[in-house]
Amino acid sequence: YIANRFPQHGHYIPQRFADNRIISSKYTIWNFIPKNLFEQFRRIANFYFLIIFLVQLMIDTPTSPVTSGLPLFFVITVTAIKQGYEDWLRHKADNEVNGAPVLVVRSGSLVQTRSKNIRVGDIVRVAKDETFPADLVLLSSDRAEGTCHITTASLDGETNLKTHFAVPETAVSQSVSRLETLQAVVECQQPEADLYRFFCSLIRPLGPENLLLRGARLKNTKEIFGVAVYTGMESKMALNYKCKSQKRSAVEKSMNTFLIIYLGILLFEAILSTILKYTWQAEAKWDEPFYNEKSEVERNSSKILKFISDFLAFLVLYNFIIPISLYVTVEMQKFLGSFFIGWDLDLYHEESDQRAQVNTSDLNEELGQVEYVFTDKTGTLTENEMQFRECSINGIKYQEINGKLVPEGMTEDTPDSSSREEELFLKAVSLCHTVQISYDQPDGLGDPFSHANGFTSQMEYYASSPDEKALLEATKRMGVTFTGISGENMEVKTFGKSEKYKLLHVLEFDPNRRRMSVILQNPSGERVLFTKGAESAVLPYAKSGEIEKTRVHVDEFALKGLRTLVVAYRLFSTEEYKEVARRLHEARTALQQREERLADTFSFIEKDLEVLGATGVEDKLQEKVQETIEALRLAGIKVWVLTGDKHETAVSVSLSCGHFHRTMNILELVQQKTDHECAEQLRRLSRVNFGRSADHVIQHGLVVDGASLSLALREHEKLFMEVCKNCSAVLCCRMAPLQKAKVVRLLKTSPEKPITLAIGDGANDVSMIQEAHVGIGIMGKEGRQAVRNSDYAIARFRFLAKLLLVHGHFYYIRIATLVQYFFYKNVCFITPQFLYQFFCLFSQQTLYDSVYLTLYNICFTSLPILVYSLFEQLVHPHVLHNKPALYRDISRNAILSFKTFLYWTTLGFCHAFIFFFGSYILMGEDTSLMGNGQMFGNWTFGTLVFTVMVITVTLKLALETHFWTWMNHFVTWGSIAFYFIFSLFYGGIIWPFLHTQDMYFVFVQLLSSGSAWFAIVLIVVSCLFPDVVKKVFYRHLQPTSTQKSQKLDRCTEIIHNTNLPAFYCAGALKLM
Repeated sequence: YIANRFPQHGHYIPQRFADNRIISSKYTIWNFIPKNLFEQFRRIANFYFLIIFLVQLMIDTPTSPVTSGLPLFFVITVTAIKQGYEDWLRHKADNEVNGAPVLVVRSGSLVQTRSKNIRVGDIVRVAKDETFPADLVLLSSDRAEGTCHITTASLDGETNLKTHFAVPETAVSQSVSRLETLQAVVECQQPEADLYRFFCSLIRPLGPENLLLRGARLKNTKEIFGVAVYTGMESKMALNYKCKSQKRSAVEKSMNTFLIIYLGILLFEAILSTILKYTWQAEAKWDEPFYNEKSEVERNSSKILKFISDFLAFLVLYNFIIPISLYVTVEMQKFLGSFFIGWDLDLYHEESDQRAQVNTSDLNEELGQVEYVFTDKTGTLTENEMQFRECSINGIKYQEINGKLVPEGMTEDTPDSSSREEELFLKAVSLCHTVQISYDQPDGLGDPFSHANGFTSQMEYYASSPDEKALLEATKRMGVTFTGISGENMEVKTFGKSEKYKLLHVLEFDPNRRRMSVILQNPSGERVLFTKGAESAVLPYAKSGEIEKTRVHVDEFALKGLRTLVVAYRLFSTEEYKEVARRLHEARTALQQREERLADTFSFIEKDLEVLGATGVEDKLQEKVQETIEALRLAGIKVWVLTGDKHETAVSVSLSCGHFHRTMNILELVQQKTDHECAEQLRRLSRVNFGRSADHVIQHGLVVDGASLSLALREHEKLFMEVCKNCSAVLCCRMAPLQKAKVVRLLKTSPEKPITLAIGDGANDVSMIQEAHVGIGIMGKEGRQAVRNSDYAIARFRFLAKLLLVHGHFYYIRIATLVQYFFYKNVCFITPQFLYQFFCLFSQQTLYDSVYLTLYNICFTSLPILVYSLFEQLVHPHVLHNKPALYRDISRNAILSFKTFLYWTTLGFCHAFIFFFGSYILMGEDTSLMGNGQMFGNWTFGTLVFTVMVITVTLKLALETHFWTWMNHFVTWGSIAFYFIFSLFYGGIIWPFLHTQDMYFVFVQLLSSGSAWFAIVLIVVSCLFPDVVKKVFYRHLQPTSTQKSQKLDRCTEIIHNTNLPAFYCAGALKLM
């Protein structure tokens, strides 16, 4: 009910509609704690530590519950704070939208309220350049004809001005007082996500052209009034919010695999310890020694329960082999590390003032693992800035020279005599479009014809595509100028003479027809249809004109890389037009199957055409596209171009941008009509020689069109993939948006499971961006939909090289080392605890004090690896950028392979054995090493092992560090210093809240022994010396290409800093 005027009498049941609040947040203040805890404990490591903590609370375990509870609490708290902060930002954005001021008609006047207070049925007033706060049916505008112009760039990426129409019966209600007296009922369908489908009834049937969508913006119209029909989360914009599928990186998957392996090691150690304990206790003297007699309850307790209790106790004792703080450190590294992309000035585009942006930090390391890049062409490889170059009129090719159409082969000085065909062609181009004109005036457009004499400095074309804008600007230069639409009239100035055409119908463009048409009444009263579209969508429906010559010219334009459109027309007799008008009216007012009926009607109208000619528009390449594609190829990354352009245009652009080489053998899978044809062609292609010729590798490129691709994917996926993988470059043309996503999915799910990246700038690229492992949006001229749905956004295609080759390389190296190091230091930490059980009859006596157990991962060893994972650079960024082949060193998850994982784990066990047995051999046999004759106890022994371990694992990371900053020095040496200071402080005071004072004065006594210092130095050197030898040996005898580049980079730096002659580094350079 408009203005919420419900019937006073009768059986009306009030309906419950959604309020107008938009909610993009996950949590509320009430459900944050339970919901966040539920999500966090779905992680296997967190849930495992919760179980361990509960076990410690329920049974008598060797370590305090604090040792598991405090790290778990720390991890849960840090993660909750991070997620809470991100959700607070979402709440903040929601509140800005929901609290925006709007004007609503209530009680006969305009009342200002907040957007969230709009109800279904409210009449809302929207002014120029404001966004619509809900889905509105247009009631009236400040124009007499009841139209308004809007732009929907934020919804579907289309930047053109679209015309929407008011309900004719309400269009005259342009004041609040008249709207207040309006009594009517709107009946509409249930809310649905499709932006282009809308059926409702308000006095008469209404369609999408009467609906103003939330998020769209009012342009060139002073004000409009509309009635709210869908609000809040039921608006079409909200229903289009897509929950992006959670993308997980290869590193995270490897991490989970390693976690399961370590869980297996933990269970093995706990079971072995339990079995050995009972084996040892089979002897009576060890089962119940004189100093530890059992109570009656213990003697009579169930042996099975005792076995389970002991197993759980050992599980608690060894549980720190699972690194709980790994997850929180990885999250912090990803979150903090993502800022470097936004701060990188090399990824800043000065002209548009746009920085690179990170929409999800979870995939940073995936940038270093990409094997396939799928790219759109228009707006991604090209500028999406169109320039008119050539056209074909009546079978003759023309070029534009200084604003004149000149036949091919003629010069500019040729006498200027426009033929009827030329004039008709230019008029068709000037009239067949959906372009709107903006005049630079504060009060909107007004009457465009009033600007007829002075429009040049004030008017600007707004087009749905850059092609249309380029064509209109070209016809304007050639003397035929479109000057605007007023009501039902379109005006063109033809060589200075003004002509008005009555606009009868617009047959809108759609992707299936690939053409659009207008039906006009010319000044002489004739009804004429002008059509333009792809040559495959227009020429088959033509019956006259220079059809064959135009087809040849279109192919020639395409070979030059031009975007082509064919223009045609048709004159209607009075009877034909009546039939056309009747069919259109029936189709547009149909309440059922409206789209199908409209498609049939359009097909009936757009036939028997006479070809006028064709246009060729150039879309110039972006800067450094060729160099970027070549760099990606050298890095071992295959580039696929997926475009909607025609075959010849796409191939030409592929050649000009370096995607295809001139020497490349181009294979084609195009124009396949049947499954059998497609299969035969694929078999022929698979038999092509993909090997080497006598002197070089034969490179192949494959061209596929959309229709052939559909056939290939239906029955012959395996054969198609085999051909594709043997090609250096693949070009898919005439692609629909969903086909792009299908191609990406095909590669993703192939047996090799390669990492894929999709990059595009338009709404039609969103599906492939969301499908790929990594999606990148280009901040282009086709709206922001691709950017909003991407994982990363950059301003230009050339920035992709640095994003992958430099940032991707760094992120992968850093996080891969972080994961390996975490497992290594936890093996070093807990293995001595396991070995100690052999010397204490598996009595579950802990080797370390519980405070050390708690703080090892939180304080003593956490900061050095975090800082390393933020700043480490194996090679200088310029070297990585200039030597793309270095990217191959880290491909296929090389640093997190099972081999390297085994190396780090074995190294951890070796170091742990050296810590334990080194300390035991040096100090275990002679326990009275202190000057006053006092003996070392088990806490002193455990503290010695712990001290050696903290120093060794910290210095091990220092050995792995190549790029030292002041922060690396501070946290590396600071962590060791903090451990010593903390231990002195902790052991130097009697803490009243501790049950036992086991560590009192232990550390001071340990450091007062010269033997202890000797043992610390000897054990640390014994652990790290083999590492140093191995590094030197491999670096000199089997250097990787990355290590060679490091050496070259170091040499260059020495020469630069010391001004030495280059021959001083000749020996090093010979190794390159």
